[in-house]
Amino acid sequence: MTTTTSNPAIVLIAGHWLGAWAWDEVLEHLTASHSVAVTLPGLDGDDPHRAAKTLDDQVAAVLEVFARLGVSEGQPAVIVAHSGANFPVSLVLDRHPGLVQRVVWVDSGPVSAGSAFAPDFPDGVEGLPLPSFDVLAQQASLEGLSAEALERFRARAVPQLGPVLRQPVELMNDARRKVRTTLVCCSIPGAQVMELARAGHAVFAEVANIEHLDVVDLPTGHWPMWSRPGDLAEAIQSAASRLS
Repeated sequence: MTTTTSNPAIVLIAGHWLGAWAWDEVLEHLTASHSVAVTLPGLDGDDPHRAAKTLDDQVAAVLEVFARLGVSEGQPAVIVAHSGANFPVSLVLDRHPGLVQRVVWVDSGPVSAGSAFAPDFPDGVEGLPLPSFDVLAQQASLEGLSAEALERFRARAVPQLGPVLRQPVELMNDARRKVRTTLVCCSIPGAQVMELARAGHAVFAEVANIEHLDVVDLPTGHWPMWSRPGDLAEAIQSAASRLS
């Protein structure tokens, strides 16, 4: 497969509990023929060895997809990371910034060095199941999700692995901050995200260190791939076509 910097491969990675299936509706709207959604190791419910997977395994899986697509420093990819996919994708940016032409954070953003999603998640607990939607709605906006989307979410969700939740990320390469970046802000407006970043809020602080940043507002809930799939695809396609 041949890609160019003006027509890059697009690799989509969803957040917690989700596999490649979460992007099905978005992929229907993306015009690029080399757009690929990824199920990270540990989030394939049919994998009998999934409990042993780590963030490093997830990074390796992304790099395997890059290799299959012919991604190189001469032909870098656009990587799209939703929600909790920010941990493995931040590691990809740190270790291989030259392979990424642009990162698109979907209601998400880069993580800070040394951070872990849930450092106190109990040892010995294999994973975090999808909570009830009443509980989930207290943590993230469900705005725009139909009953059908929620039913599919419940039916297909895979528990998020405890080791992945607990593992802190080691980030050492400042070149990750030079990768062109688009924030697609959904449940929190972009202006508020930037205000929190400048204030040093733990979740958003790393955003303030990005050198080339675009902010796009797409008002909806935390899962825009289901609530506004066409608009999200348009935002991704627009970001992928930007060379500056």
